[in-house]
Amino acid sequence: MSPTTPRRIAFSRIAAAALAHADTLVARWLPDGRREGAEWVARNPTRADHRPGSFKVNRHSGRWGDFSTGDRGGDLVALAAYIRGEPMKTTALALAEMLGVDPYE
Repeated sequence: MSPTTPRRIAFSRIAAAALAHADTLVARWLPDGRREGAEWVARNPTRADHRPGSFKVNRHSGRWGDFSTGDRGGDLVALAAYIRGEPMKTTALALAEMLGVDPYE
């Protein structure tokens, strides 16, 4: 690879590593939430959500959604980017560092 060719981020690897730590991560990111079966139910921290219920994260698949707004995503990298309000690339690199994962393919 030449010095000018950008390295590709291994989003799938990072998402898989995050999923292995889903219980810890969702509890940290959404501390007011609670477990309901396979889901973590919490308030959406990006809006004036008054009660838990419409914002859910599946702890086994990583899929998440806010059923009041229609916002949703397919993995915990997307969830972290959504909560942090930053690009997926920035979030993926930060998560990879936190989880000790090589972020590049």
